[in-house]
Amino acid sequence: MRSHDSQPSGCTFFEQELVNAMNDFVNTSRTPHFDTAVIERGARRKRATAIAGIATALAVACGAGTALAAGAVGTGAHTSARTAGGTAADATTLLVRTGDGRIAKEQLAGASASRARVALVHFNLTPAFTRVRMPDCEKQQDAVVALSPHAPTVVHAGDTVLVTTCYR
Repeated sequence: MRSHDSQPSGCTFFEQELVNAMNDFVNTSRTPHFDTAVIERGARRKRATAIAGIATALAVACGAGTALAAGAVGTGAHTSARTAGGTAADATTLLVRTGDGRIAKEQLAGASASRARVALVHFNLTPAFTRVRMPDCEKQQDAVVALSPHAPTVVHAGDTVLVTTCYR
């Protein structure tokens, strides 16, 4: 205790003791060590990962839209276009691993954008929408023509699903 120290005006004895105790603690504690090189590498890695993810999403969106448009123009219907993993029906089939370990299957071909959003939110997925101009889209505007990732890939709660819809 420093009861003999002079007290600043306006401070009670308790307040002065509290200030002295805090100063003693600050003066005797070790200063934390920050490794700025590690922090900088981590930030750079996160930035590079984000840029790579965005570039991949754009490439997938552009590639899927081009493939769907080419298939639709060549065949007259988007349901018969072929994708890398199988049929276009696979491109609009969503496989979701539920909390109890089962895999739920949701077919979204031709569904409206609002219906697709409801289905994705139901499975705790984050929808991201893109639109592709297609000449045979007069049946229903904003109809789902592709999902990414799609069957046979299984998505989990919290994942983002890119939904491609058509317009004329």
